[in-house]
Amino acid sequence: MKVLVTGTEGYLGSLLAPLLMDRGFDVIGVDTGFYKVGWLYNGTDKTAKTLNKDIRHITLEDLEGVEAVVHMAELSNDPTGQLSPNITYDINHKGSVRLAELAKQAGVRRFVYMSSCSVYGVASTDVVSEETPVNPQTAYAECKTLVERDVKPMADDNFSPTFMRNATAFGASPRMRFDIVLNNLSGLAWTTKEIRMTSDGTPWRPLVHALDIAKSIICTLEAPRDIVHNQVFNVGDTANNYQVKQIAEIVAETFPGCQLSFGDNGSDNRSYRVSFEKINTQLPGFKCEWDARRGAEQLRKVFSQIDMTKEVFEARGFTRLKQLEYLIRTQQIDKDFFWS
Repeated sequence: MKVLVTGTEGYLGSLLAPLLMDRGFDVIGVDTGFYKVGWLYNGTDKTAKTLNKDIRHITLEDLEGVEAVVHMAELSNDPTGQLSPNITYDINHKGSVRLAELAKQAGVRRFVYMSSCSVYGVASTDVVSEETPVNPQTAYAECKTLVERDVKPMADDNFSPTFMRNATAFGASPRMRFDIVLNNLSGLAWTTKEIRMTSDGTPWRPLVHALDIAKSIICTLEAPRDIVHNQVFNVGDTANNYQVKQIAEIVAETFPGCQLSFGDNGSDNRSYRVSFEKINTQLPGFKCEWDARRGAEQLRKVFSQIDMTKEVFEARGFTRLKQLEYLIRTQQIDKDFFWS
Protein backbone atom coordinates (compact mmCIF):
# COMPACT_ATOMS: atom_id res chain seq x y z
CA MET A 1 0.00 0.00 0.00
CA LYS A 2 1.30 3.44 -0.94
CA VAL A 3 0.84 5.77 2.03
CA LEU A 4 1.43 9.51 2.23
CA VAL A 5 2.31 10.58 5.79
CA THR A 6 2.31 14.25 6.72
CA GLY A 7 4.69 15.25 9.50
CA THR A 8 7.35 12.60 8.90
CA GLU A 9 10.00 14.80 10.48
CA GLY A 10 8.01 15.38 13.64
CA TYR A 11 7.89 13.73 17.06
CA LEU A 12 5.45 11.00 15.99
CA GLY A 13 6.19 10.85 12.28
CA SER A 14 9.88 10.09 12.73
CA LEU A 15 8.85 6.93 14.63
CA LEU A 16 5.88 5.98 12.46
CA ALA A 17 7.44 6.16 8.99
CA PRO A 18 10.21 3.56 9.63
CA LEU A 19 7.68 1.21 11.26
CA LEU A 20 5.39 1.48 8.24
CA MET A 21 8.31 0.78 5.93
CA ASP A 22 9.22 -2.28 8.01
CA ARG A 23 5.63 -3.52 7.49
CA GLY A 24 6.04 -3.26 3.73
CA PHE A 25 4.23 0.03 3.15
CA ASP A 26 5.50 2.34 0.41
CA VAL A 27 5.82 5.60 2.36
CA ILE A 28 6.00 9.15 1.03
CA GLY A 29 6.47 11.89 3.60
CA VAL A 30 5.44 15.53 3.63
CA ASP A 31 6.92 17.98 6.14
CA THR A 32 7.47 21.72 6.10
CA GLY A 33 10.64 21.35 8.19
CA PHE A 34 9.93 23.71 11.08
CA TYR A 35 11.50 21.32 13.62
CA LYS A 36 14.45 19.82 11.72
CA VAL A 37 16.83 21.26 14.30
CA GLY A 38 15.28 19.10 17.05
CA TRP A 39 17.27 15.87 16.64
CA LEU A 40 18.01 14.33 20.05
CA TYR A 41 19.59 10.97 19.14
CA ASN A 42 20.04 8.60 16.21
CA GLY A 43 17.06 6.34 16.83
CA THR A 44 15.90 5.21 13.38
CA ASP A 45 17.61 3.02 10.78
CA LYS A 46 15.67 4.42 7.83
CA THR A 47 13.78 7.53 6.79
CA ALA A 48 11.02 7.99 4.26
CA LYS A 49 11.40 10.04 1.10
CA THR A 50 9.91 13.35 2.22
CA LEU A 51 8.58 16.32 0.27
CA ASN A 52 9.65 19.59 1.88
CA LYS A 53 6.22 21.15 1.64
CA ASP A 54 3.54 22.93 3.67
CA ILE A 55 0.32 20.90 3.76
CA ARG A 56 -1.45 23.97 2.35
CA HIS A 57 0.62 23.51 -0.84
CA ILE A 58 -0.06 19.80 -1.41
CA THR A 59 -1.37 19.15 -4.94
CA LEU A 60 -3.30 16.39 -6.68
CA GLU A 61 -0.04 15.36 -8.32
CA ASP A 62 1.49 14.74 -4.89
CA LEU A 63 -1.32 12.26 -4.21
CA GLU A 64 -1.05 10.34 -7.46
CA GLY A 65 -1.18 6.60 -6.80
CA VAL A 66 -1.58 7.10 -3.04
CA GLU A 67 -3.95 4.61 -1.40
CA ALA A 68 -3.96 6.03 2.13
CA VAL A 69 -3.12 9.32 3.83
CA VAL A 70 -2.02 9.58 7.47
CA HIS A 71 -2.35 13.23 8.44
CA MET A 72 -0.38 14.45 11.47
CA ALA A 73 1.21 17.70 10.27
CA GLU A 74 -0.52 20.52 12.12
CA LEU A 75 0.59 23.20 14.57
CA SER A 76 0.76 21.08 17.68
CA ASN A 77 -0.27 21.80 21.26
CA ASP A 78 -2.26 24.55 22.94
CA PRO A 79 0.46 27.22 23.46
CA THR A 80 1.43 27.03 19.79
CA GLY A 81 -2.21 27.24 18.79
CA GLN A 82 -2.60 30.43 20.83
CA LEU A 83 0.53 32.01 19.30
CA SER A 84 -1.44 32.93 16.20
CA PRO A 85 -5.02 31.59 16.37
CA ASN A 86 -5.90 32.76 12.85
CA ILE A 87 -2.97 30.84 11.35
CA THR A 88 -3.81 27.85 13.54
CA TYR A 89 -7.29 27.74 11.99
CA ASP A 90 -5.82 28.27 8.53
CA ILE A 91 -3.44 25.31 8.87
CA ASN A 92 -5.11 22.95 11.32
CA HIS A 93 -8.71 23.35 10.16
CA LYS A 94 -8.81 24.66 6.60
CA GLY A 95 -5.53 23.03 5.55
CA SER A 96 -6.55 19.64 6.92
CA VAL A 97 -10.01 19.72 5.35
CA ARG A 98 -8.50 20.77 2.02
CA LEU A 99 -6.09 17.84 2.20
CA ALA A 100 -8.99 15.44 2.80
CA GLU A 101 -10.88 16.94 -0.15
CA LEU A 102 -7.82 16.54 -2.40
CA ALA A 103 -7.29 12.99 -1.19
CA LYS A 104 -10.86 12.04 -2.03
CA GLN A 105 -10.57 13.71 -5.43
CA ALA A 106 -7.33 11.80 -6.10
CA GLY A 107 -8.97 8.46 -5.34
CA VAL A 108 -7.27 7.90 -1.98
CA ARG A 109 -9.32 5.23 -0.23
CA ARG A 110 -8.30 5.75 3.42
CA PHE A 111 -7.68 8.94 5.37
CA VAL A 112 -6.37 8.56 8.92
CA TYR A 113 -6.58 11.82 10.87
CA MET A 114 -4.68 12.48 14.07
CA SER A 115 -7.19 14.12 16.37
CA SER A 116 -6.80 14.49 20.13
CA CYS A 117 -8.48 13.71 23.44
CA SER A 118 -8.09 17.43 24.14
CA VAL A 119 -11.41 17.84 22.30
CA TYR A 120 -13.10 16.75 25.56
CA GLY A 121 -11.75 19.81 27.40
CA VAL A 122 -13.49 20.06 30.76
CA ALA A 123 -15.37 16.78 30.99
CA SER A 124 -18.98 16.90 32.10
CA THR A 125 -18.98 13.19 32.96
CA ASP A 126 -16.68 11.03 35.08
CA VAL A 127 -15.27 9.11 32.12
CA VAL A 128 -15.64 10.27 28.52
CA SER A 129 -16.01 8.07 25.47
CA GLU A 130 -16.26 8.61 21.73
CA GLU A 131 -19.97 9.28 22.23
CA THR A 132 -19.44 12.08 24.79
CA PRO A 133 -20.12 15.60 23.46
CA VAL A 134 -16.87 17.47 22.82
CA ASN A 135 -16.00 20.59 24.80
CA PRO A 136 -12.81 22.11 23.32
CA GLN A 137 -11.15 24.86 25.38
CA THR A 138 -8.43 26.05 23.00
CA ALA A 139 -7.90 26.92 19.33
CA TYR A 140 -5.88 23.71 18.91
CA ALA A 141 -8.66 21.51 20.30
CA GLU A 142 -11.41 23.38 18.49
CA CYS A 143 -9.66 22.85 15.15
CA LYS A 144 -9.59 19.11 15.82
CA THR A 145 -13.36 19.09 16.35
CA LEU A 146 -13.92 21.17 13.20
CA VAL A 147 -11.87 18.81 11.04
CA GLU A 148 -13.80 15.83 12.38
CA ARG A 149 -17.07 17.65 11.71
CA ASP A 150 -16.16 18.61 8.15
CA VAL A 151 -14.44 15.41 7.00
CA LYS A 152 -17.02 12.91 8.31
CA PRO A 153 -19.63 13.85 5.65
CA MET A 154 -17.08 13.10 2.92
CA ALA A 155 -17.17 9.38 3.73
CA ASP A 156 -18.62 7.15 1.04
CA ASP A 157 -18.02 3.78 -0.61
CA ASN A 158 -14.68 4.98 -2.01
CA PHE A 159 -13.36 7.19 0.81
CA SER A 160 -12.95 5.98 4.39
CA PRO A 161 -11.80 8.51 6.98
CA THR A 162 -10.84 7.41 10.50
CA PHE A 163 -10.36 9.83 13.40
CA MET A 164 -7.79 8.94 16.06
CA ARG A 165 -8.23 10.93 19.27
CA ASN A 166 -4.82 10.45 20.83
CA ALA A 167 -4.25 10.74 24.55
CA THR A 168 -1.35 12.98 25.58
CA ALA A 169 1.76 11.49 24.01
CA PHE A 170 4.96 10.62 25.85
CA GLY A 171 8.15 8.69 25.29
CA ALA A 172 11.47 8.97 23.47
CA SER A 173 11.71 10.00 19.83
CA PRO A 174 14.67 11.16 17.71
CA ARG A 175 12.63 14.32 17.00
CA MET A 176 12.05 14.83 20.68
CA ARG A 177 9.47 17.06 22.33
CA PHE A 178 9.94 18.36 25.85
CA ASP A 179 6.72 20.41 25.89
CA ILE A 180 4.46 17.48 26.81
CA VAL A 181 3.91 16.57 30.39
CA LEU A 182 5.77 13.32 31.11
CA ASN A 183 8.68 14.20 28.80
CA ASN A 184 8.97 17.64 30.37
CA LEU A 185 8.93 16.35 33.94
CA SER A 186 11.49 13.69 33.05
CA GLY A 187 13.77 16.33 31.54
CA LEU A 188 13.49 18.44 34.67
CA ALA A 189 14.18 15.44 36.89
CA TRP A 190 17.32 14.56 34.92
CA THR A 191 18.78 18.05 34.53
CA THR A 192 17.79 19.72 37.82
CA LYS A 193 16.86 16.80 40.11
CA GLU A 194 13.82 18.82 41.09
CA ILE A 195 10.17 18.95 40.00
CA ARG A 196 8.36 21.99 41.36
CA MET A 197 4.70 21.78 40.35
CA THR A 198 2.92 25.15 40.20
CA SER A 199 -0.46 23.39 40.60
CA ASP A 200 -1.77 20.78 42.99
CA GLY A 201 -1.70 18.22 40.18
CA THR A 202 -5.29 17.05 40.63
CA PRO A 203 -6.48 17.31 36.96
CA TRP A 204 -6.73 14.05 35.06
CA ARG A 205 -4.86 13.33 31.84
CA PRO A 206 -4.81 10.20 29.72
CA LEU A 207 -1.34 9.27 28.42
CA VAL A 208 -0.23 7.14 25.47
CA HIS A 209 3.28 6.31 24.30
CA ALA A 210 4.33 7.55 20.87
CA LEU A 211 5.02 3.97 19.75
CA ASP A 212 1.51 2.91 20.78
CA ILE A 213 0.11 5.76 18.67
CA ALA A 214 2.15 4.45 15.75
CA LYS A 215 0.80 0.97 16.43
CA SER A 216 -2.79 2.27 16.34
CA ILE A 217 -2.17 3.83 12.92
CA ILE A 218 -0.69 0.64 11.51
CA CYS A 219 -3.63 -1.39 12.89
CA THR A 220 -6.06 1.09 11.31
CA LEU A 221 -4.41 0.88 7.89
CA GLU A 222 -4.39 -2.93 8.05
CA ALA A 223 -7.92 -3.34 9.47
CA PRO A 224 -10.89 -4.40 7.34
CA ARG A 225 -12.56 -1.31 5.92
CA ASP A 226 -15.91 -1.81 7.67
CA ILE A 227 -14.24 -1.69 11.11
CA VAL A 228 -12.59 1.71 10.63
CA HIS A 229 -14.88 3.41 8.08
CA ASN A 230 -15.81 6.89 9.41
CA GLN A 231 -15.06 5.79 12.96
CA VAL A 232 -13.67 7.76 15.91
CA PHE A 233 -11.23 5.96 18.22
CA ASN A 234 -9.79 7.24 21.49
CA VAL A 235 -6.16 6.05 21.34
CA GLY A 236 -4.73 4.77 24.60
CA ASP A 237 -5.56 2.47 27.49
CA THR A 238 -8.06 3.13 30.27
CA ALA A 239 -5.41 2.09 32.82
CA ASN A 240 -3.25 4.98 31.63
CA ASN A 241 -5.49 7.75 32.96
CA TYR A 242 -3.40 9.60 35.53
CA GLN A 243 -3.74 12.65 37.69
CA VAL A 244 -0.89 15.03 36.87
CA LYS A 245 0.45 14.57 40.40
CA GLN A 246 0.64 10.80 39.80
CA ILE A 247 2.70 11.39 36.67
CA ALA A 248 5.04 13.65 38.65
CA GLU A 249 5.37 11.06 41.43
CA ILE A 250 6.20 8.28 38.94
CA VAL A 251 8.86 10.44 37.29
CA ALA A 252 10.36 11.50 40.64
CA GLU A 253 10.57 7.85 41.72
CA THR A 254 12.21 6.84 38.41
CA PHE A 255 14.96 9.49 38.55
CA PRO A 256 17.06 8.94 41.70
CA GLY A 257 17.50 11.94 43.94
CA CYS A 258 14.69 13.97 42.39
CA GLN A 259 12.81 16.27 44.79
CA LEU A 260 9.09 16.82 44.19
CA SER A 261 6.83 19.62 45.44
CA PHE A 262 3.34 20.86 44.61
CA GLY A 263 1.71 24.29 44.48
CA ASP A 264 -1.85 25.57 44.71
CA ASN A 265 -4.61 24.72 42.27
CA GLY A 266 -3.60 26.22 38.92
CA SER A 267 -5.51 28.09 36.23
CA ASP A 268 -5.63 25.13 33.81
CA ASN A 269 -9.10 23.69 34.31
CA ARG A 270 -8.86 20.94 31.68
CA SER A 271 -9.48 17.58 33.29
CA TYR A 272 -10.78 14.42 31.70
CA ARG A 273 -10.59 10.67 32.13
CA VAL A 274 -11.08 8.74 28.94
CA SER A 275 -12.47 5.31 28.11
CA PHE A 276 -10.40 3.41 25.56
CA GLU A 277 -12.65 0.37 25.50
CA LYS A 278 -13.67 0.86 21.85
CA ILE A 279 -10.18 0.74 20.33
CA ASN A 280 -9.11 -2.15 22.56
CA THR A 281 -12.13 -4.28 21.66
CA GLN A 282 -12.84 -3.28 18.06
CA LEU A 283 -9.49 -2.52 16.37
CA PRO A 284 -7.73 -5.80 15.52
CA GLY A 285 -4.24 -6.13 16.94
CA PHE A 286 -4.25 -3.00 19.07
CA LYS A 287 -3.13 -3.04 22.69
CA CYS A 288 -0.90 -0.52 24.44
CA GLU A 289 2.52 -1.85 25.41
CA TRP A 290 3.66 1.16 27.46
CA ASP A 291 2.64 2.87 30.70
CA ALA A 292 3.97 6.00 32.39
CA ARG A 293 6.57 4.19 34.50
CA ARG A 294 8.04 2.28 31.57
CA GLY A 295 8.09 5.50 29.55
CA ALA A 296 9.95 7.38 32.30
CA GLU A 297 12.47 4.53 32.52
CA GLN A 298 12.99 4.68 28.75
CA LEU A 299 13.68 8.42 28.94
CA ARG A 300 16.12 8.02 31.84
CA LYS A 301 18.03 5.44 29.78
CA VAL A 302 18.14 7.71 26.71
CA PHE A 303 19.23 10.74 28.75
CA SER A 304 22.02 8.68 30.31
CA GLN A 305 23.21 7.29 26.97
CA ILE A 306 23.47 10.72 25.34
CA ASP A 307 24.65 12.46 28.53
CA MET A 308 21.88 15.03 28.10
CA THR A 309 22.63 18.51 29.43
CA LYS A 310 20.34 21.25 30.69
CA GLU A 311 21.21 23.27 27.57
CA VAL A 312 19.97 20.47 25.30
CA PHE A 313 16.80 20.00 27.35
CA GLU A 314 16.00 23.71 27.10
CA ALA A 315 16.96 24.07 23.43
CA ARG A 316 14.32 25.63 21.19
CA GLY A 317 14.24 22.66 18.81
CA PHE A 318 12.52 20.47 21.39
CA THR A 319 9.73 22.89 22.32
CA ARG A 320 7.25 23.76 19.58
CA LEU A 321 6.46 27.28 20.82
CA LYS A 322 10.13 28.28 21.28
CA GLN A 323 11.06 27.12 17.78
CA LEU A 324 8.16 28.89 16.06
CA GLU A 325 8.84 32.10 17.99
CA TYR A 326 12.47 31.88 16.84
CA LEU A 327 11.48 31.37 13.18
CA ILE A 328 9.11 34.36 13.38
CA ARG A 329 11.62 36.59 15.20
CA THR A 330 14.35 35.85 12.68
CA GLN A 331 11.86 36.32 9.82
CA GLN A 332 12.54 32.86 8.44
CA ILE A 333 8.79 32.36 8.25
CA ASP A 334 6.31 35.10 7.39
CA LYS A 335 3.07 36.19 9.08
CA ASP A 336 1.23 33.27 7.45
CA PHE A 337 3.87 30.75 8.62
CA PHE A 338 5.24 30.17 5.13
CA TRP A 339 9.02 30.05 4.69
CA SER A 340 10.29 33.48 3.65
